[in-house]
Amino acid sequence: MNENIPAVPAIVRARFSDEDAARLVALRRDLHAHPELSWKEVRTQSRLEEALRALGVTDIRRVADTGLVARIPGTVTGAPTIALRGDIDALPIQEATGLPYASRHDGVMHACGHDVHATWTVGAALLLMKEPAAGDTLLVLQPAEEVGQGAARVLESGALAGVRAIFGGHVDRRFAVGEVVAQAGPLAASTDTFTIALTGTGAHGARPHESADPIVGLAALISSLQTIVSRRLDPAQPGVVTVGMVQAGSAPNIIPEGATLRGTVRATTTAARELLVGDVERLAQGVASAHRLSAIVRWDERTPPVVNSPDGAAWAAEAAARVLGADAVVPFGTTNMGGEDFAFYLERIAGCFLRIGAREEGGERIPAHSPRFQSAEESLFIGAAVLAECARVASRP
Repeated sequence: MNENIPAVPAIVRARFSDEDAARLVALRRDLHAHPELSWKEVRTQSRLEEALRALGVTDIRRVADTGLVARIPGTVTGAPTIALRGDIDALPIQEATGLPYASRHDGVMHACGHDVHATWTVGAALLLMKEPAAGDTLLVLQPAEEVGQGAARVLESGALAGVRAIFGGHVDRRFAVGEVVAQAGPLAASTDTFTIALTGTGAHGARPHESADPIVGLAALISSLQTIVSRRLDPAQPGVVTVGMVQAGSAPNIIPEGATLRGTVRATTTAARELLVGDVERLAQGVASAHRLSAIVRWDERTPPVVNSPDGAAWAAEAAARVLGADAVVPFGTTNMGGEDFAFYLERIAGCFLRIGAREEGGERIPAHSPRFQSAEESLFIGAAVLAECARVASRP
């Protein structure tokens, strides 16, 4: 066997010829070496379209500027259409993996596994071209997940009209290669990014009584924001309010007129999300008023929580068990406060977002968005096989 092909579990490896496996590995490594940021995935789009056409896929549509939607016909007229989604954008991170196919672009890296996600979507296409589902399968290669905008743009294009269910997945080094999470209910949190601009009156640092000091107000507001989760949210409900950026001042002896803080709010239910967002607004105005300041609150990069539907999760779990055996389907076992714009699809369409084990034997649990993050290459074959099987299971008439 080609030494460049990873040691995939035999039960999955049998689904791919040596030529198929080599093709997928080469595609993944090429994408990894040439990462592109959100809305700039021009080369990635062309490379993925080329890969799909090489498999014989002809019905390919460019959507959402730098995305693709391709259709593989089913075998039964009128059977339900299923969508499989893989995200394709990279992150503004300098790679430090030392891989021979590491990023060639300074400051840009596939630090969240989207190179694998894109490749396993092509791999699912390869399998479905050989053994189609009953209904048509739409392959969604989506841009701009990292900024929470791509899924909404795909939906706006109308490309998913009439789809019965949608499936996607994420590599996860908390799980070993061969383990798959496919469960109903919340799997990832909502994400709401806030910017609060405080405006007061500047003065000399030696005469603070002549000011309305926005830095003191900013400090008080940061402390107050931490009471939302501890004193307002039901302890049984997961929630996060984090301030990650503060900006104020130009010199140590000048009290500035303004100060700004930025942060993120995370929740796994709509009710908790509304409470947290509402209290950020309330505290910003209240603390500002107490310090004789004005406050402007702006929200962006917003996605709802990822909530897998019961039927979507059941289809996905059945598919994973068919591919890997029932023991491979494992519980998530934690609360994930990370965000994912796959949530927009699940607001409108039944489906399931899976976690695909990506930790090689003896490997460490490297977190996503780390300069050292890499996925075990075996995971791309497992993701491809499981997603293809999701289409077959969910499209049964």
